[in-house]
Amino acid sequence: MDTAVRKVTGQCRCGQVKFEVTSEPLITMACHCVGCQKMTASAFSLSALFPSATFSVTSGVPVIGGLHGNTRHYFCGYCMSWLFTRPEGLDDFVNVRSTMLDHPQNYKPFMETYTDEKLEWATTGAKRSFKKLPLPEEYPALIQEYANK
Repeated sequence: MDTAVRKVTGQCRCGQVKFEVTSEPLITMACHCVGCQKMTASAFSLSALFPSATFSVTSGVPVIGGLHGNTRHYFCGYCMSWLFTRPEGLDDFVNVRSTMLDHPQNYKPFMETYTDEKLEWATTGAKRSFKKLPLPEEYPALIQEYANK
């Protein structure tokens, strides 16, 4: 059994904010909500969910952007890249924008959310789709299904 800790690094577009994670993602996602469309200037946002204890900013200081609510979206203060989100009520998790990670091609979205707001031509190839967010009680099974992929 391989017990080596896997470290993955990432950074903003300009490189002023860098971070790392020392675990595999719990699940990968694409979000089609209008808010993500506006924050990414794209059809959807891509992310990978990690345990907070395995995530750290290694250089630079991210700033809070987006709506400045209980869900905190963090950006580089210089290039304004959207780096990660700390979801409201889920302090044990961090949702990292997978396009900011090294080798983003390794983080194909397993599930997509807010498909009721998606642009009709936008496709992700995600295995699971939800009109809004999955119910909280659905996440353990989704995380297990992702782990077994």
